[in-house]
Amino acid sequence: MANAVGQPTGPATISTERLTLVPIPPAALRFLLERQREQAQSVLGVILPDEFATRSDDGFFQIQLDRMEESPQERDWMARLMVLKGTTTAIGNIGFHGPPAVIGRAELGYTVYQPWRRQGFAIEAIRALLEFAARRGSPSVFISISPGNAPSLALAQRLGFHQVGVQEDEVDGTELVFELPVSAAAR
Repeated sequence: MANAVGQPTGPATISTERLTLVPIPPAALRFLLERQREQAQSVLGVILPDEFATRSDDGFFQIQLDRMEESPQERDWMARLMVLKGTTTAIGNIGFHGPPAVIGRAELGYTVYQPWRRQGFAIEAIRALLEFAARRGSPSVFISISPGNAPSLALAQRLGFHQVGVQEDEVDGTELVFELPVSAAAR
């Protein structure tokens, strides 16, 4: 993306009925990795719940930062915060693991923080990113889920994802791999 004078711009936010999906910029990830939470919140303009940005998130932050630096023009395919419209409250995060050209497929990951679970926010955000993937020409979207994560397994089924395999993730262990053709998501 570039602005009117040809300068690179950041990725666009995506809006849904109740959410704004706000891209996480590299500067915020660097602050989070350096345990400078207040500076990260200042860059983001968003209040981060305690559930976000713990040491267990460092691997995710570093991978996202590396991919942003490797493919800055593809930052639309990276992590976003789910922010309640009209607020500065982050209620979760969602995004692709990286650009499909880099990781080999359009794969989504998401988390809704505890107080906002079971209110349909994950479905709303996932549908928005399915539409994004369709507009960008991706034939399908993948989600990898731990076999013990019953809520996410039910969500994948509800959205029409079908299991296509099993994989071993270096961080999360065994995961079931699901795929949804974006043409099916449009129905």
